[in-house]
Amino acid sequence: MMYADGRGEHRVYRMTFADGVWRIWRAAPGFHQRFTGELSPDGGTIRARWESSEDGTAWATDFTVTYTRADRA
Repeated sequence: MMYADGRGEHRVYRMTFADGVWRIWRAAPGFHQRFTGELSPDGGTIRARWESSEDGTAWATDFTVTYTRADRA
């Protein structure tokens, strides 16, 4: 997955989705990041969190997010 923003930042992440778990991560010296999202049993919600680490060992949560499937009409 490629990321870019208006500040000129750009990053390349790896990503998987298996067994109801969505993972996104990157390892970069001084600024490791990872995302873990869990799909609800009914497939309608993903509860997730982004975390960061300076050393790739000690992780801190940056923020949590919940994605909810919109009804299709």
